[in-house]
Amino acid sequence: MKLSEKKQSNFTPHPDTDGTPIKAVIVDITELKKRQTAFGEKDEFRLVFETEAFDAENDRRFCIWSRGYTPSLNEKAALRKDLKKMMGRELTSAELNEFDVESMIGFGVKMIVQHEHKDDKTYANISFIAPDKDKALKPSGKYTRIKDREEKSGSYDRADRADDGGTEPAASGWEAVVVHVGKHKGKKLADVDEAGVKILIEKWLPQAKAAKNMEDAGLVAALDELAELLGGDDIPY
Repeated sequence: MKLSEKKQSNFTPHPDTDGTPIKAVIVDITELKKRQTAFGEKDEFRLVFETEAFDAENDRRFCIWSRGYTPSLNEKAALRKDLKKMMGRELTSAELNEFDVESMIGFGVKMIVQHEHKDDKTYANISFIAPDKDKALKPSGKYTRIKDREEKSGSYDRADRADDGGTEPAASGWEAVVVHVGKHKGKKLADVDEAGVKILIEKWLPQAKAAKNMEDAGLVAALDELAELLGGDDIPY
C-alpha cells in the first residue's frame, strides 16, 4: 500500500504488560476495510504486531492489532503520528511524498499493552510504542498474513483473525473509548456532545497529562486525537 461491528467469539486478549515495555514486530498490514464512524464511512487498515508474549494455549506468540488508520500522511493523521513514535523520527520529505507501508513488515518495536474493561469485555490496547534499538524481535513464522490465508478452521485460525472478529478485540479509535471521569462517566466519547468533549479537553486533559496515571492513558490518547481533529476540518460537529 503506497500513500501520497466485530463478531462475538471466545478469545484470550493479549496480556497486560503492567507498564513494562515488551518486544514486538510488525507482521501484517491489513487491506483497507470500510468502517462506519461517527463521521460517516471511512476506509481503514491496521498494523498487526507479533509480540514476545507466549500464548501457551495455541503454542504461539500473541498478536495485537493497532487502532484503525485512514490512508493519509497528513500532519494530523493518526498514521503519521504513530509512525513517528514507532520509527523514533519524523518522516523524511521523500517518505512524505510516497511511503510504502509494506516496508514496515518486519520492523521491531517496544510497546506497553494495557487492558481496558468495558461492557463485560476485556480489550487489549497499545498505550505506548517506540522503536526497538536493541536486538529487535524477529517474526516467528507462525503468523500468516490475512491476504495470504485460505479458508481454514481451528484455534490457530481464530487466534489469527482478530481483524475479522477473532481473538484480539483491538480498539476502534477514539469514538470507542469510554469516559471514566466526570458527568459523562460510562459513555463512549462518540456519545458525548460537543460541549462535554470540549470541557474534557480543556479542563481534564491537562491535569491527566501532568498526573501520568496509566488508567487515564486510553482517554488521554483519544482526547489528544480528538483535540487535533476538532482543530482541523475533519470533524463536522
